[in-house]
Amino acid sequence: MKKIIKYCLVTLVFLGISSLSAETIKVGTNANYPPFEYIDENSHIAGFDIDLVDELSKKVGFKYEIVNMGFDGLIPALKSGKIDIIAAGMSATPARKKAVDFSDSYYVTENLFIKQKSNSDINSKDDLRDKSIGVQLGTVQEQAARKLNKVNVFAVEDIFAAIMALKNGKIDAVLVDSSVGYGYLRKNDDIVEFHKEPDGSEGFSLAFDKNKHTELISKINLVIEELRNDGTYDSLLDKYELKK
Repeated sequence: MKKIIKYCLVTLVFLGISSLSAETIKVGTNANYPPFEYIDENSHIAGFDIDLVDELSKKVGFKYEIVNMGFDGLIPALKSGKIDIIAAGMSATPARKKAVDFSDSYYVTENLFIKQKSNSDINSKDDLRDKSIGVQLGTVQEQAARKLNKVNVFAVEDIFAAIMALKNGKIDAVLVDSSVGYGYLRKNDDIVEFHKEPDGSEGFSLAFDKNKHTELISKINLVIEELRNDGTYDSLLDKYELKK
């Protein structure tokens, strides 16, 4: 009986994704967020999210095309039908859930505050008053920064630009997702973290247009769990140095 129920469930799921899988699924990302998505030495879009989508495509059964764009333009592109899925280290927040549906979370991170190592004036969040802080446009970190009291927000499309502005003394701090921020800290010994806190989300998830792909999301959630159980997920974490 359990096998029959499982077969019926999978059949219903595949029937539900037939409208999408009949054509190549367009996966929107922002390839300026290593190690989740970035341009590699061969000018290809690579990263944890890209590998995850590839694994999902094999097990769910769909072809896909990666579409690179600004992070703040991903949800509008999803809503307008220019892309079908967002795979871009996007945090599932209550506000975003009003506009899109999310898969189960596949990675949980925190908000990380970074400064120049030589800056002795900043040691806590309170020290950011009347200071400037860099963030990536459209992220939960931008939202968090704009809630800080009397802080000048320097919002850019590429978090690398914010890191460079910090290193060059043009801004006082950077607020970034911890999984991305630690990557920059490992490669730049002149910058350090000075504060970390929860980002208020359920973690990184794949996003879909609201109420349109319920069955596909269910199948993807099943496969994400399968990847966790068969060791594939851990292998990806190792590959991109994301194990905590």
